[in-house]
Amino acid sequence: MVARTRGQITQFLTRWDHGDSAALDELIPLIYNELHRIAHGYMRRERPGHTLQTSALINEAYVRLIDQRRAHWQNRGHFFAIAARLMRRVLVDQARRKGSGKRGDSPLLVSLHEGMAVAGAPEMDLVKLDDALKDLEALDERRSRIVDMRFFGGLSLKEIAEALGISVPTVEREWRAARAWLHKAMASGSNHGC
Repeated sequence: MVARTRGQITQFLTRWDHGDSAALDELIPLIYNELHRIAHGYMRRERPGHTLQTSALINEAYVRLIDQRRAHWQNRGHFFAIAARLMRRVLVDQARRKGSGKRGDSPLLVSLHEGMAVAGAPEMDLVKLDDALKDLEALDERRSRIVDMRFFGGLSLKEIAEALGISVPTVEREWRAARAWLHKAMASGSNHGC
């Protein structure tokens, strides 16, 4: 996404946040491809035969996004982090409704290796990951937000640093610590201090 488009996204988000509903109409064409990329990343990890399609995931996340009243969007990174979190909620809600792992259903497996599914990387059940992320959020909200932005939002370390107002080396360090904590928490099934 070019810098001009990124700036436009931030401008439209600010206008939308201030009650300009026309800004949302101008925003959608600019963000659709990125939302599709995020949704496709989730759906690529879904088990074969799942019932939710990429477009349905985008639509559900979109409905939840426009219901965000006065979100005070900081920038495009903040917006896409929220969009990714909402998509995660949609998938986790569906997995919980389907009784993930019961009656022959396979859980949605994901990898925490640099925010991408990588061959040979350990995979985890999305519902268990969501539970572990809630525990992490209770212990260290910033690390939890970094995981959301990096893993679920696909944001670069620089974009996360800008969104959180911290340095890139701090983001790198906290991303590594958060991943290690999540792997340990999921392996043992219990909470660990950060």
